Amino acid sequence: MCSPDQIPDFRIGSGFDVHRIVPGRELILGGVRIPWDRGLLGHSDADVLLHAVMDAILGALSLGDIGHWFPDTDPAFKGAASTALLHAILRSPQLQGWQIVNLDTTLLAEKPKIAPHHEEIRRSLAACLGLPVDRVSVKATTMEKLGLVGREEGMAAQAVVLLRRTG
Repeated sequence: MCSPDQIPDFRIGSGFDVHRIVPGRELILGGVRIPWDRGLLGHSDADVLLHAVMDAILGALSLGDIGHWFPDTDPAFKGAASTALLHAILRSPQLQGWQIVNLDTTLLAEKPKIAPHHEEIRRSLAACLGLPVDRVSVKATTMEKLGLVGREEGMAAQAVVLLRRTG
């Protein structure tokens, strides 16, 4: 058995989020505005993909979740851009000395089709995280008309991130 100082310091985190689809809201995924007649309901901009990414990062370091960091009861975060929330997490002292190695995400949605926006979302996530684009994966799938995603009542996203200690 290895002693703790012989084990490379890597951390894996997973995140999951879901938001209700509603009329009258913009749809923002991965920091990108997607043209659609509906959007996602939330206290912030409801970017389900970035919320899953933030939870994955926080989970990797046992730092809670975005609800703990940015409570929906706090008016300061009403309508907040999820990109700004992500940058606040990345600048926090708890993340100093850690580097994101790669990110893998999956969006679960029946509509709209994500393929036309895939590369823009990928580039946006890479830029937000300071990663080369080839270290960011964005996938999308439907739920074959099953459940709240299949009935187009909501969208969900999951993310997995690998961190390594740099200092």
